[in-house]
Amino acid sequence: MIDFDALAACLSTSACLVNQATSGLIIGMLLFLVASGVTLIFGVLHVINFAHGSFYMIGAYFAYTTYVLTGNYFLAALVGAVGAGICGILFERLIISRVYGQNLLMQLLVCYAFILIVDDLVKIIWGAEYLAMGIPAEFRLPPLRFAGGFVPPFYLFLVGIAVFIGVGSVLLVTKTRFGKIVRAAALNAPMVSALGIRVNVYFALLFGFGCALAGVAGALAAPVRSLTPGMGLGILVESFIVTVIGGMGSIPGAFLAAIILGLTRSIGSVGFPLFVDGAMFMIMALVLIFRPTGLLGQGAVR
Repeated sequence: MIDFDALAACLSTSACLVNQATSGLIIGMLLFLVASGVTLIFGVLHVINFAHGSFYMIGAYFAYTTYVLTGNYFLAALVGAVGAGICGILFERLIISRVYGQNLLMQLLVCYAFILIVDDLVKIIWGAEYLAMGIPAEFRLPPLRFAGGFVPPFYLFLVGIAVFIGVGSVLLVTKTRFGKIVRAAALNAPMVSALGIRVNVYFALLFGFGCALAGVAGALAAPVRSLTPGMGLGILVESFIVTVIGGMGSIPGAFLAAIILGLTRSIGSVGFPLFVDGAMFMIMALVLIFRPTGLLGQGAVR
């Protein structure tokens, strides 16, 4: 099951380590952006958004269409994020807001219905075949050589922008007036409403922001991954693993867990390619056994 020779050969070669570490960071950063949206929505609104992967897919397809029309990747990424955010706000106002406080099964059924609807809409609008954006012209540059390995400039951009967005998300929730209001409303919505604040608007904006994080992840991943209906399901499962390992409601925890799983997937593709998914679930199981609240979780999961 484990190819020790291949694993040892990679770990003893700086070029292989650089290449696999780079690949792991890319996987981890994309997972972090999606998982941070999941954990943000849960941490404040106490809603587990099982449809979160659909917004990843929406962001990818919006970015693809914008890039085809304009040839501008930065605009495409922005449109992907904003488009997913707007769809998230509509989803929250029209559907999710009606199941606040309901049991988990009701939330799951509503989200699953949304997933099926969005997947079919994608097939109708863009077709069922695979689509590929390709590396944007701005990043078609020679790779950078480091310790014998090669790092594409686009990968550096992905890592940098993911870290920037992650830090911005933490600051938004912890340091701004918006973040203080939504956190207070999550604890006591009637009291905040009594102060003349429209709590439902703040909840919708926060939910939309969480979905925009998934959308920008899809937009950033579009140049290096194929676009296909249902592409959000795989990233959804892995993002929930990240959220559980990092701790529900903890964005720093999601960042740490995403890096761990990203490196597990990249190194595992060399040493145990048939057990990569199993290794990820094993890590989650161990965390749940020894630290049920997650690596950086603050309290019991609600």
